[in-house]
Amino acid sequence: MKKFLIDTIELHVRFSEVDSLGVVWHGHYLRYFEDGREAFGKKYGLGYLDYYAQGYVVPIVTVQCDYKQVLRYGDKIIVETTYTPCESAKINFTYRLLNAVTGELVVTGSTTQVFLNKDKFTLQLTNPDFFTDWKVAQGLI
Repeated sequence: MKKFLIDTIELHVRFSEVDSLGVVWHGHYLRYFEDGREAFGKKYGLGYLDYYAQGYVVPIVTVQCDYKQVLRYGDKIIVETTYTPCESAKINFTYRLLNAVTGELVVTGSTTQVFLNKDKFTLQLTNPDFFTDWKVAQGLI
């Protein structure tokens, strides 16, 4: 039984992501988290459209980000996205952003998402069957 799943992607810091000081504006790190979640979803068959097809949307209800280093225009970064299963009806990801050239840790963070019915936006208090089936198929439970 696995305790977590990991995916990594490499990104390049774009000019539009830096501020007047030439460093990445703090809010763009959340976009890098999003890029990591989307890549994770593609790899493991659990993307936003997969949730939607099952009748759910999965908004973020908690986000945390700790800045360790700055990124600048042109830097290459590795986004490491880790899913850790839990029993409650939520999706927890943690992130590590690394400078792809130096290997230095740039940012750590986490997000929590919940399941809402896509039509009524009501909170799902138990894991949807498709999500439990997915965790079983991944060897997480």
